[in-house]
Amino acid sequence: MGPVLYELNEGIATLTLNLPSKLNPVALDLQQALRECFARVRSDSQVRAVLLTGAGKAFCVGADLSAMRPPEDGQTLGDQTADWMQTMSNPLIQELRELPVPVVCAVNGPAAGAGVGLALACDIVVAARSAYFYLPFLPKLGIVPDLGCTWFVPRRVGPARAMGMALLDEKLNAETAAQWGLIWAAIDDGPLLLEALKIAQRLAQLPVHAVHEARHAIERSERHTLAEQLHYESERQRELIERPSFAEGVMAFLQKRAPVFPPRATP
Repeated sequence: MGPVLYELNEGIATLTLNLPSKLNPVALDLQQALRECFARVRSDSQVRAVLLTGAGKAFCVGADLSAMRPPEDGQTLGDQTADWMQTMSNPLIQELRELPVPVVCAVNGPAAGAGVGLALACDIVVAARSAYFYLPFLPKLGIVPDLGCTWFVPRRVGPARAMGMALLDEKLNAETAAQWGLIWAAIDDGPLLLEALKIAQRLAQLPVHAVHEARHAIERSERHTLAEQLHYESERQRELIERPSFAEGVMAFLQKRAPVFPPRATP
């Protein structure tokens, strides 16, 4: 078995980080395996949603610091790390955000360092009550949070709480993370995966373009004025109302039934 397990069942692709003895660090082989899984999702029209979780006691504890060694080719460790990030880690996060289906993350244990960015890149995040979120980058290592942490965290909880998470060296428990809006919900440990799967199954019933539209609309609102966002919304409605999913939704409403949207097209 590799560093990421892939299982497809009834339209839900479950991706499980599978280095439990090391608490699922974002090692290069795990990152490469994740990107290969994302490629499978993109190419398989049977996939309607993704569930991402971790094996063992942790979701993901970030970088494997014990494996970091100065390069032997004269390159500095900083240069090597930045190069790896720009060729592997950064594309990983962008590919996750651009998947054509909704992604649910079930944080089954600690999410630390880059593991926080990996979790928050997903569309819906739920966490076990025993889980926590931790950004040790600056207080412990003197480096900035990465894998999108400085983008996702302030957008979810605001700059004041983002600064506290970055500087105070405190673990944020799942209950507080949910109260702050960092994640969707905290769930009892036992039923976590079952509840996350139920969410993924609900999302799998959406129109195929729903997650794309939601991501783009919310991200644009961060940089638009109200007038610009109102214009954006009206322009999207101009196109989306002409699609079959709207007609099906209206018909289902009038017939007092659940809408049935078409499957993903073959890539």
